[in-house]
Amino acid sequence: MVDAVQEKVRKYEDFLNERLKKDLKKVLDAREAVYADIADYLLLKSTIEQLQVAELPKGELRTKVDLGCNFYVEAKVPDPKHVCVAVGFGFYVECTHEEALALIDKRVALLNKRCDQLTEDSSKIKANIRVVLEGLGELQFGRSPAAEA
Repeated sequence: MVDAVQEKVRKYEDFLNERLKKDLKKVLDAREAVYADIADYLLLKSTIEQLQVAELPKGELRTKVDLGCNFYVEAKVPDPKHVCVAVGFGFYVECTHEEALALIDKRVALLNKRCDQLTEDSSKIKANIRVVLEGLGELQFGRSPAAEA
């Protein structure tokens, strides 16, 4: 009898550690990646708005671009009235500032919906983890940890 209970406890612990916690980590990592994408789009939106406000002379724009690790290079933009926006799957669309702002707003709204879905998924996984932990408590100690609280 004790061996059967110990075997069930081991199976529940394996399920908890090998499945639920890994699934939770995947969902939280995916949500963080979506938040990073949203931050990038909002930075682009801010930059475009600053370009619209600035009085740019005709011709090219000179700026510095971060290549990563705070390593900057000077860049020349031949036509600052158009920008290229990543639309996914490695594709970019060249558009005017107004078109880019509209595209960014739609993309951010879509990404926010994705974040909401991932948050809901993580809540469900956390609830499943709690149920498994309560089941483990009942198996090991004959009582529910929630009943003690």
